[in-house]
Amino acid sequence: MILYLHGFRSSPASFKARLMAQAMAERGLADDWRCPQLPASPREAIALAMSLAQDTRPHALTVIGSSLGGYYACWLAEQLNCRAVLLNPAVHAPRDLATQVGAQTMYHSGEPFEFQAEYVQELAAIEVKRPTRPERYFLVAATGDEVLDWQEMRDFYAGSRQRIIPGSDHGIADFEKYLPEVLEFALRDGHS
Repeated sequence: MILYLHGFRSSPASFKARLMAQAMAERGLADDWRCPQLPASPREAIALAMSLAQDTRPHALTVIGSSLGGYYACWLAEQLNCRAVLLNPAVHAPRDLATQVGAQTMYHSGEPFEFQAEYVQELAAIEVKRPTRPERYFLVAATGDEVLDWQEMRDFYAGSRQRIIPGSDHGIADFEKYLPEVLEFALRDGHS
């Protein structure tokens, strides 16, 4: 199963999520795809992701996370001993999102929500200091990311499989070029 976790202010309607859902359906694996709308609360987002993942055997699960979803995916991979693909992931989410406390709107719906100060503490509570088994991770990082530092990503996931994309952007607008490699990693060795 692939569990896809979108980023801050994003949704299952994001470009990458829709592309992945379509690719899974084309492979006859639509039943092995999960992409929930994550709550603003990191504690609630992790609880939802864990509830979707916990009935899947670790060797049959890959968590794919984009941006803040990558931060969540790393924590889940550490807890569940499963694989993770990280797409321009937040490495220091408490630091990076401390500046986002207050009124926000969702990218795809325009729906308002409040990113509360206690959410920064919820992020700190699930911080992974270092991945314990780097071989379990695949980092896809764009040097043109205008939101997060790709070098922090590269260094944090040292020893992991890495695809450093020259240029591009935070959303990885050319993601379709990297999708086959992402799926190959996510679905190999009995993953489905």
